[in-house]
Amino acid sequence: MFFREFIKTADWKKEKHTPAIDVSQPVKKGDVVKVEVSIGKEVPHPNTTEHHIVFMEVYFLPRGSNSLYSLAKVDFSSHGASVEGPNTSGIYTVPSVSVNFKTETSGTIYAVSYCNIHGLWESFCDVEVE
Repeated sequence: MFFREFIKTADWKKEKHTPAIDVSQPVKKGDVVKVEVSIGKEVPHPNTTEHHIVFMEVYFLPRGSNSLYSLAKVDFSSHGASVEGPNTSGIYTVPSVSVNFKTETSGTIYAVSYCNIHGLWESFCDVEVE
């Protein structure tokens, strides 16, 4: 099997595992592009010791290129566990990422999230540079 066969996708407005990507638009050459990626924007994702988002990764693919640029890799480490057991600490990392980068070319932002129960999920968003 190919790795891609394990990656799921769906509309983030209906699926709690799919990354929602918000990009500042319009983008001018050389300007800072502000990217916000979150899980559970419309449909809340459980954030418990038993069911949580482990990590997210954000990439940029310039138009006409076949090479991805890694913009961010973030691990979410607090899921409510403490020495007293699962869901006892009251500390839960919120699965969201803010990334700023510069580009002089249009392209596509890709985001991947990993749920400890439901696996890998991806989404993408085009960025148009003026």
